[in-house]
Amino acid sequence: MNRVIEQLNCGFHKRGMQGRIVPIRRLYDLQKEINELRHQGLIDQELYQEGLSFFTFQPPEDFQSAASLMVVAVPRPRTKISFTLCEKKITLTLPPTYMGAMEVNQQIQNQLTKWLAPIGYHVAPAKLPRKLLSVRSGLARYGRNNIAYIFGLGSFFQLTAFFSDLPCVEDTWDEPRILDQCRDCHICTNKCPTGAITHERFLLHAEKCLSFHNERSPDHQFPGWIDPKWHHCLVGCMLCQQFCPENQAFLKWFEGNQEFSHEETDLFLRGTPPDRLPDKTRAKLRQLGLLDFLPKLLPRNLSVFFKR
Repeated sequence: MNRVIEQLNCGFHKRGMQGRIVPIRRLYDLQKEINELRHQGLIDQELYQEGLSFFTFQPPEDFQSAASLMVVAVPRPRTKISFTLCEKKITLTLPPTYMGAMEVNQQIQNQLTKWLAPIGYHVAPAKLPRKLLSVRSGLARYGRNNIAYIFGLGSFFQLTAFFSDLPCVEDTWDEPRILDQCRDCHICTNKCPTGAITHERFLLHAEKCLSFHNERSPDHQFPGWIDPKWHHCLVGCMLCQQFCPENQAFLKWFEGNQEFSHEETDLFLRGTPPDRLPDKTRAKLRQLGLLDFLPKLLPRNLSVFFKR
């Protein structure tokens, strides 16, 4: 079994990825920790219901033989997106975890299946708190901004999680750790405009984070205390990451520079449903992982930049 896991790790390394495997019993620990954070009031209940309630702390009904949890980190760059309306052109950033996220999950599942199926093992997607799993498994460490960092990747990666019937021979489960470099550094705290990163507690005030507000249900307008000038990404936020010393080697890593014309941008701002968009426009949104952001979320977020 050690040899199988060694071959997996070798396969990850050749593709620039990193991964960890922990016993299935750690499901209970993940669920317990999330519940404790909720009961202590450290996870905003509205945030949990909107963004975290999809967690499922049990294997699929047809996969009760699951013996382990796998978490795999895939290196991901940022993407530039340009929108033009009349004479105004703006270029925005799409953080590493958005573009083609679902396709990445499927690709990793296919790759794991390719490696494991010939020797009789299987995987299935897991809806788990991946950041917590990555830190507890020893794959990642927390930054002061509560974002996961991995040596050699910074925070420029996408986490994927799976159930597997591959036995775990070495349990690497450990207490969450903060990066040593963060202990005397407060750059992210000072750069966060919303006060989501504070000195009095380690856990991020996620309900204050720009990412929460520009990813949440499009029926919610931005609260009045958010200054429109703080927005810089179409979705998500990169402020605490782009100033972080741990990410300096990755800040020039962009792939793609998708552009949308005046006609396309106007359709977005009007809230045009996806099925009424030109095929070419719909294909570009699908590639970026933004198709589901229409008809409401994309115009809400985009309008901030054309109004200011």
